[in-house]
Amino acid sequence: MNWEFAALAILAAALISGFAWYERTHPGSRMLALVATMAGLAAIGRIAFAPIPNVKPTTDIIFIAGFALGGAPGFVVGAVAALASNLLFGQGPWTPWQMVAWGLCGVFGALIGRATGQQIGRVWLALLCGIAGLGFGAIMDGSIWVTYAAGQGITQYLAISATSLPFNIAHAVGNVVFALAFGPALLRAVMRYRTRLEVSWSEPPPRGAATEGGGVATAPLAVIAVALVVAAAAFVPASAQAASSPLRAARYLVAAQNSDGGWGASGGAPSNAVQTSWAVVGLAAAGYDPLSVRRRGRSPLTLLRTWASRARTMADIERTALALAAAGLSPSTGGLLTRLKRSQRADGSFAGLINLTSYGLLALRASGSSARSSSVRKAARWITQRQNRDGGFNFARRGGSSSIDDTAGALQAIAAAGLSRGSSAQRAGRYLAARQNRDGGYPLQAGGLSNAQSAALAVQALVAVGRNPDRQRRRGARSPLSYIRSLQSSGGSVRYSRGSSATPVWVTSQSLAALAKRALPVKIIRR
Repeated sequence: MNWEFAALAILAAALISGFAWYERTHPGSRMLALVATMAGLAAIGRIAFAPIPNVKPTTDIIFIAGFALGGAPGFVVGAVAALASNLLFGQGPWTPWQMVAWGLCGVFGALIGRATGQQIGRVWLALLCGIAGLGFGAIMDGSIWVTYAAGQGITQYLAISATSLPFNIAHAVGNVVFALAFGPALLRAVMRYRTRLEVSWSEPPPRGAATEGGGVATAPLAVIAVALVVAAAAFVPASAQAASSPLRAARYLVAAQNSDGGWGASGGAPSNAVQTSWAVVGLAAAGYDPLSVRRRGRSPLTLLRTWASRARTMADIERTALALAAAGLSPSTGGLLTRLKRSQRADGSFAGLINLTSYGLLALRASGSSARSSSVRKAARWITQRQNRDGGFNFARRGGSSSIDDTAGALQAIAAAGLSRGSSAQRAGRYLAARQNRDGGYPLQAGGLSNAQSAALAVQALVAVGRNPDRQRRRGARSPLSYIRSLQSSGGSVRYSRGSSATPVWVTSQSLAALAKRALPVKIIRR
């Protein structure tokens, strides 16, 4: 086996692994559109600056894509950008090298994003983009060495690197300049659209969408996304062209919104704080901007502000704090954040109850508290100390019977505190995995009948600790997502259980977040 063939085999394995990695994440239509947009933007950036040798924003865009979207999407953005742009520049033996090199720039961005908690300043972003450019150049120098000078040793590689050094420096400097100029703005846009963008491929938006009648607003970027995805149709599975279960659930919530901007227990019922808060949280978790959903020109904004000032019980304070964060509003609205922090006891608990402490921790994180803050750490420590021997949690105390709902809430809180890989989280995850019913759903108490709420909470908890709910199939059962879909009507609402015809708004809201494979939104982009 010669050098060229060995290198080609390694490159092929890397590309297959990268695309398989991305496919295993089961990206939804929103992620597909965003990845296609970023890949198209990176390719266009290369083409637009072609007259200036090695000075182009392509590497910056790919690094930012990986930083904001994760390793698998970042790799695909880099690989597709190289392949697409070479339709103009010409394909050749350099193409797979460029695909892998730029794909690794996306993975590098994801690693930096994870290490920094996706928080980075302009200067550091620019410097790291410059380093990514040097890494890209080093790999491409290796491509020349392997393809045209194989077997001549490291000295020949160093000679090639010395010859290309001015071009690699120009690439790195260009990356730094471009990142300083537009890096933070592009990063904020990608992070925001990752949360908010949703694209429908087959049906028009709900009546009055983006108008006074109510609807889920999409951004102008969606128009660009559609064009780029069509151009890159070879990379988009056909399933992305069908309306999804999350989209139908979101449309149901849009239709169920009242004229005051809130939601009641069912369509047409008077608005209340419980239903409105969970509807807002569910929409945000699925990637929508809740305040863009309007009926007769009214969004939930006024109601959320009113309830924030009136919330006094622990459950009301925590739920409203999550809704404020999901809507991108200040956690200090109505003095809510002050009351939330004052409610935490010296031992870290909220009201001395496990379930309220779990959601209290989530509310703190959503309101801006760091996972390393003393308030979050104390709450997480208090929760983990009350885990039952079976790995589950009771709503009130250690030793009480474990329940799915309380364990799911505790697991999400533990994950939000940065402990998703700890022993407590792993034990709770195993508890949930072992209590799945044969119909794919989850009961409130082990051995009981499945219901949509418990299944949705279990899904969100599994997602929070990095587990794929599609693969949660105990003893050959269906996945919990399949169970939830079996309860969904053609209009998008979700029944509480198979033996019930009731479709409470809060059940559909929690199911929406689960169907979108999202945990409770504890990292919110502020307005």
